[in-house]
Order: sequence, then structure tokens, then C-alpha cells
Amino acid sequence: MKVNVLRQQSPVSKPYWETFEYDGSADNSVAGALDYINYHDDIVNAEGKRSTRIGWECSCMQGICGACAMVINGRPALACETFVRDFKGKDIEIRPLRKFPVIHDLVVDRTSIHENLKQANVCIGEYNPAENEEHAHQYAIGKCLKCGLCLEVCPNYVNGNTFFGAAFANDCYLVASRNRTEDKRIRRIYAEHFGKTCSKSLSCMEVCPMKIPTLASMAKLNRNKTRRYG
Repeated sequence: MKVNVLRQQSPVSKPYWETFEYDGSADNSVAGALDYINYHDDIVNAEGKRSTRIGWECSCMQGICGACAMVINGRPALACETFVRDFKGKDIEIRPLRKFPVIHDLVVDRTSIHENLKQANVCIGEYNPAENEEHAHQYAIGKCLKCGLCLEVCPNYVNGNTFFGAAFANDCYLVASRNRTEDKRIRRIYAEHFGKTCSKSLSCMEVCPMKIPTLASMAKLNRNKTRRYG
């Protein structure tokens, strides 16, 4: 099996394709296949030419950290949760996420996800919840990895614009539901950076590795926007 990787040596260099042969187990994940290719000191590509290790990120290899997010055969996914056997002998094409600046090969800078939250000051602060908290939904939202897959497929998100994406919308609901004194402010921020611009393609939910119900967060924020607290 051939593994085609879109590589880029630095943020300012030009990207280029390089192909490697993979003869390991089909039960390996794509992350494991990358590890397999990188294992030897003397790495050669499919043309037999010496090459360098493929740059990529990981932490847990268990679908928990979100660091190994990349585009695999055209679909944004976590490399540790995508398996070689799923491609049934076909070549694998791997690209870095395209909505974020590339640092090196498959490593991208996802700082914007956290910077958007900081810019809008979306934080719980004092814990002052509503009388009837929706714990199940709050727990589901708390699983967000900030991996960036939802932003990669979002037709409305471009790094640097004023639309902050699904991860931002879910965090807005979490803060609004856990600090009622911040409720109005957070809903106003949500409307400015998400609610007025989202085209409801819901592609974010299709690729989310944690299956976070973003549509439910949106519905709850819209439904409860006139809620009053005593």
C-alpha cells in the first residue's frame, strides 16, 4: 500500500507530495502506519530516495487528545481512530488540516480555537447554574477535544474571520447554562460570532469524533434566549 503525504518543511515553504510504501498490518491505525514509516533511522520513500521523518502530532493514541486530526482520503478524521483496513487495499492520501496554518508536514497551529474563546471572554467564572441543569448535555459538550475537525469541514469558517464555529457555540451554551449572571452576555456573543452566520450545514456533527450534539446546543441557546432568572 502506498501512503501519499502532503508535506511542508516550514510555515513559509511550499508544500509537496511524497509517497511511502506501507507493508505493515492492515489492523494498524493511520497513526500507527505513520509511526511504522517513521520507525527506522534510514527512511526512504517509494522511489527509494532517502527522506526524513513525517511530522505529525499525537499524545494519547486513544481518541482522547485530538492532536492527530488530519485529512485522510479527503475526510477530516483522527488518525488514531482511522484504520488501514478500512481502505481495502487502496492508497492512502494524507493532508494537514487546511483551515489552520501549517507548522510542519501534518502539524498545524490551532491556536485560533482558544484565542477566539479568549477574545470573546467565554468563561464560566463564578459557578451559578440554572435551577434545572441539563447535566447530560453539559457532559456531552465537555467531551470536546478542540481538535478542529468541525472547523475543517465548516463552509462558514475561515481562520481569522468573525465566525468562530461549532466548538465556540457549544462552549457558549456551557457557560450560559452554568452561570446565569453571564447568560445575556454570552447569548449576545453567541449571536454575533455564530448564530447570525451559521448556514446549518451540520457537517460539524458528521465528523465530530465525540459525536457532540451541536444542533441541540444551538436549539437550546435559541429556545432559551428570553429566559428570565429570579
